[in-house]
Amino acid sequence: MSMPIASHAFSLPSVPKCSNEGKHETTNMALIFDQYKDRLATLPKEKGWITENLYMYQGFWHQSSRRISVETVMALQDTFKAHPTDIYLATLPKSGTTWLKALVFALVNRNRYKDGHFSTHPLLVSSPHTCLPFIETEIFRNTPMYVDSHSPRLFATHIPYTSLPRSILDSGCRLLRDKSRGLLTFEETFELFSKGIMPTGPYWDHVKGYHKASLEHPEKVLFLAYEDMKIDTVNNVKRLARYLGYPFTEEEEAEGAVEGIVKLCSFENLSEVNKHGNLREGIPNDAFFREGKVGDWTNHLTDEMSSILDEITKEKFYGLDITWNNPMC
Repeated sequence: MSMPIASHAFSLPSVPKCSNEGKHETTNMALIFDQYKDRLATLPKEKGWITENLYMYQGFWHQSSRRISVETVMALQDTFKAHPTDIYLATLPKSGTTWLKALVFALVNRNRYKDGHFSTHPLLVSSPHTCLPFIETEIFRNTPMYVDSHSPRLFATHIPYTSLPRSILDSGCRLLRDKSRGLLTFEETFELFSKGIMPTGPYWDHVKGYHKASLEHPEKVLFLAYEDMKIDTVNNVKRLARYLGYPFTEEEEAEGAVEGIVKLCSFENLSEVNKHGNLREGIPNDAFFREGKVGDWTNHLTDEMSSILDEITKEKFYGLDITWNNPMC
């Protein structure tokens, strides 16, 4: 599954939220949802996957009244201020986001946690989503991490390229279940996905947006494919480190620093660290770790489903040099 990544950033992992912070977030969420309710009412909508409806905004489908939603996209477009040194990891949901968050954080901060300090490495005690937060969720915090003066600041996002806040596009920075909703059958979900109706979808347009940007601005946007990362992890981690501005020295390579980062951020290690606890209420840490393998779609899609996705993918990506497999892998 193709996975764009965006640019520069550094922030210390956020501390666990106290009850007051949680109350502040709930209040801020309600204020933002209320602020954009009139604009929401004008948007086209379709049956949703997780929430009751998905809303079309600037050519892409979004959920509503959630931390990552069309309202947060609008609010970020209106208020977010990017820094030239920021780094943004841009992905579709369930496309290797957790792994890349860990890799980016570990690469940028590797000199902070080595030798005697490695035992205190944040990735050994907390979720990659805590170390490298989504800008969509930070907007609800009273003191969001993006006001931190540390540089570079590290963030993730699911927002399509053309809907990113203007300040990100212009700054020169590098990019890299609702209880009211019943469960959809796999067949229903597949049909909606094939039509492009998914959170931050259509899938193909999301990928093409960042791929196009990477061709036009290769110094600002690094485009990565999950399959490539799995096939040759070591060389792709070295490539990622160079792009982030933190290349490995010859001495580091000789000492096995690259392999150390790969092991630290491996599926086996991260899934063990995040076996217990919650990222936040209702979302257990282990929910972000499934199989970590390429090709598991063969265990879920019928031959007919596979053919349908192959045809759509060929049509959408025709003429583009993009590594692709069935996007629901």
